[in-house]
Amino acid sequence: MEEKTIWKGSPSQWSNLMFYLSCTFLIAAFGLGLLLALWKYLDTQLHIYHITNQRIIEHRGILSKVSKEIELYRVKDIQHREPLFLRIFGLSNILLIAADHDSPVLVLKGLENGAELKEEIRMAVDIRRDIKKVREIDFN
Repeated sequence: MEEKTIWKGSPSQWSNLMFYLSCTFLIAAFGLGLLLALWKYLDTQLHIYHITNQRIIEHRGILSKVSKEIELYRVKDIQHREPLFLRIFGLSNILLIAADHDSPVLVLKGLENGAELKEEIRMAVDIRRDIKKVREIDFN
C-alpha cells in the first residue's frame, strides 16, 4: 500500500511566547536574549511532524538531526490537551501513547485545529489496524 501524507506541520511560534518575552529581558540585561530567541525560533521551525496513513514521524534538530517514528497500528491512546496558555491562541497539544519500547509517548505540541487532527489520527489508526489485522490487548 502506498504511503500517503495525512498531515505535515510544525508547532506554532505562539507556543514560545513566554520564552520570547523572557528573552527580551535578557536582551536588555545581557544582549544574549536575541541569540536565544533566534535559536528557539529555528528549533521550532525545524521541528516537523509528518503524519502519513502508516506512521507518525517527528523530525527535530538544528545542528544535529533526530527522527522518531511510531507505526500507526501501535498507537494505544490519543489525548487532546488544551492548556490555558495555548487555548488563548487557539492551539493545543496531542499526546500519543504507543506500544513502542523506544518512544512510548509522543507529544505533538502547539498545533492549530488539534481536535480535528486528533480525530484524523484516530481514524487512520483504526484503518491501519484493520489493514494489519492487529488489535491491542492489555494484560493487567
